[in-house]
Amino acid sequence: MEGPWKHNPWYTLFRPYVDACTRFSYRHVRVEGKENIPWDKAVIIAPNHCNTLMDALVVLRAHWGPCVFGARADIFDNKTVASILRFLRILPMVRRRDGIRKVLRNYETIEQVVDVLSNGVPFCMFAEGRHRTMHSTLPINKGIFRIAMAAHNALDGKKDVVIVPAGIEYGDYFHFRSWSRLRFGKPINVSQAVREHPDLSEPELFALLRAQLIGGIQSRITYIPDDENYGAAWQAYEERLNARKGYDVSAYRDAGLPRKRWQRLALAVLTSPFFAASAVMTAPMWGLSEWLCHSKVKDRAFRNTTRFGVKLIGTILFGIIWAAVLFSLLPFWAALAALLYFFVSYSIFYDWLNLLR
Repeated sequence: MEGPWKHNPWYTLFRPYVDACTRFSYRHVRVEGKENIPWDKAVIIAPNHCNTLMDALVVLRAHWGPCVFGARADIFDNKTVASILRFLRILPMVRRRDGIRKVLRNYETIEQVVDVLSNGVPFCMFAEGRHRTMHSTLPINKGIFRIAMAAHNALDGKKDVVIVPAGIEYGDYFHFRSWSRLRFGKPINVSQAVREHPDLSEPELFALLRAQLIGGIQSRITYIPDDENYGAAWQAYEERLNARKGYDVSAYRDAGLPRKRWQRLALAVLTSPFFAASAVMTAPMWGLSEWLCHSKVKDRAFRNTTRFGVKLIGTILFGIIWAAVLFSLLPFWAALAALLYFFVSYSIFYDWLNLLR
């Protein structure tokens, strides 16, 4: 099987478009700590996992070069879907609950990951194993450390293997067009840990690395311990935000929008013509998105991923239709302006809805 890191002209062609769709899924996008990534080493990026596919897209957009991802293996069961995922440079990662026999397939994936790292391409793995829409973290699985150790042994001193913890946060997990923030932490040098602790058993070494990784992730997010007091702790955090002079919690959720209710309503009235135009131009897209989100998507965390997917595909399909209509009815300059407006109108539609929340 050809290495997932190798150049693919179709991937290269569509990558900027995917990154642009990711950018326009949020009003604000921030990336911090990129200087912490040592590109002269074999890099494994390890973010928290709180918002399904959007997490991977936010990480992907932060790095212009190639990046390979790991995802749960059950979504590869369909051959067509598996082909698409591999085209997108996503590899299957079997979890323990999938069964011992299936876990053995991870050895093939690990070989591919080592190949990826050996060729200077970063590998991103969500070490928690599943997503959860909370400002907290789940237990870190040891699969990421097994991969790091396999890469360390395969590289045999040619370059160190590092795990870079990363924290991902959103203003809102469930509403489209909020904000996203990605923070990279200080790298954890796995190869150095092996050299410095030759007497540690594998479980002991993994425990050492796990503690560093957990600390690295939690220090890069608004971390609320996941216990019976989580709800009260998060409410207290919001109250602390509200207590700040000139601040309210809506600024956390809706950065970029007016804070006061009357200001939002006034802006909604002033921009209603733009909303109407956006609603008409993208009606099939947002109509399909909302139908899927409220009728077919059972896990609310997948709603923004669904809206992103419809935007990604719908913008191309309906952009072609609108181009044919506009350029046949309007002067060139007017048709071009209207077509450019169409490409941002899906985002404008959801921004306007957020004004009314």
